[in-house]
Amino acid sequence: MKRRDTGIRGEKLAKDFLKKRGYHIWETNYRCPEGEIDIVARHKDYLVFIEVRTKKSLEFGSPEESITPAKQARMRTTASHYRQTHNDLPPQWRIDVVAIELDQKGKLSRIELIENAVGEA
Repeated sequence: MKRRDTGIRGEKLAKDFLKKRGYHIWETNYRCPEGEIDIVARHKDYLVFIEVRTKKSLEFGSPEESITPAKQARMRTTASHYRQTHNDLPPQWRIDVVAIELDQKGKLSRIELIENAVGEA
């Protein structure tokens, strides 16, 4: 399984996982000059920006550990851009992370939702 395939599989697993938890997916792979957000959704009264991290090996750390401070800053900036360019959004927002681990055959071994994983700077 190539790296791109791993990412695509992870995003599909994340969408299914989030839908079962009451998230309403609005958009996937939102891109702007500031960066990209994997999933934009609504959960209860929140606008939620979701970063999906999928790994097949923990050799270089867990999926959630791979989100660097620079990546967190890009996520905040991209979320801000989205909020400025879209109308009728919930006033409350947050950035969640879905951490996914796959075994070497590509089967799910762990999936975890971390709410409000990236706070304001």
